[in-house]
Amino acid sequence: MHLESPDYQPILEILKHSKNVLVTTHVRPDGDALGSSAAMVMGMRQMGISSEVLLLSHLPRKYAFVFQDNHIPFTDVEAGWPATLGLGRFDCLLVVDTGTWSQLPGLRQRIDGWDVPKLVIDHHLTQENWATQKLVITAAAAAGEIVAELLRKWHVAIDSPIANALFLAIASDTGWFQFSNTHPFTLRLAASFMEAGIDTDRLYQHLYQNERAERFALQTRAQQSLELLADNRLAIMCLRQQDFHDTKAGVADTESLINLPLQIASVELSVLITEPIDFGPVRASFRSKGKLDVARFAEQFGGGGHARAAGCTFQADLSTARQRIVEALTHAINLTQVQPPV
Repeated sequence: MHLESPDYQPILEILKHSKNVLVTTHVRPDGDALGSSAAMVMGMRQMGISSEVLLLSHLPRKYAFVFQDNHIPFTDVEAGWPATLGLGRFDCLLVVDTGTWSQLPGLRQRIDGWDVPKLVIDHHLTQENWATQKLVITAAAAAGEIVAELLRKWHVAIDSPIANALFLAIASDTGWFQFSNTHPFTLRLAASFMEAGIDTDRLYQHLYQNERAERFALQTRAQQSLELLADNRLAIMCLRQQDFHDTKAGVADTESLINLPLQIASVELSVLITEPIDFGPVRASFRSKGKLDVARFAEQFGGGGHARAAGCTFQADLSTARQRIVEALTHAINLTQVQPPV
């Protein structure tokens, strides 16, 4: 029933000897990133270890409850790094749900030379070798699955608040248990969280019945930009600065929009290209129905992720990024076509 790995004990040994841990996760955090981070903070709290979360971008409104309900201390540095962050008071860094610098903008230069253990808990295939100790299990549906097993091995009591955070993490990354990464272990784990007393109806409402009208306006813009290419096997949507300005939507409102074209039977790959609202690179997200490994595809542009869900950034304008993506993906899709018999 459990996610077995020889790597749990080294992470646990470092955490057991820590007194104050700084927890962080990837920029534009999703439910898995925030639920897993919150669960780790509460688990360490049980074990007498202080910790707080460093967010590299704003706490999304739809996930804020998991921090607010459980009094998770956090610092949001999107508007600028405070002089009072005080890394010196922490004796360990724990990074959850990513293992790449590209997903941690601004962090690398600030911890360069910081002589504390640096830990990574992640389930993404794309990794970089900078951590003191890593716990990466790519078979896990979500980082939350790995955190759940880590806390179990640490003999942390999975009470209702921790179970709620972990259910959020796993439900988010499995599309409420609809995606192909949902395994029997995932469902058994979810059932154990329900037995701990979580309110699944409240969680569902937070995740899927809690959107702003601005997001729906942005969704309309995304769908209006939809193009079907490569014999309708490739779907491309683009969102420009003007779309965000006109709809008064934010970057967080783009979450899951990329999945919309996958409802079309012929579409094998969906791409969402987003122009930065204020500053930063153009971002591209990829979703696959399984024929093409988009993590491997994204790596050629310095990105990564999962076989069916990945992303990358471009130091170029949106039109140039789109052209490069279309050319490369059209070639990649053609390679997946079954050749007719001679």
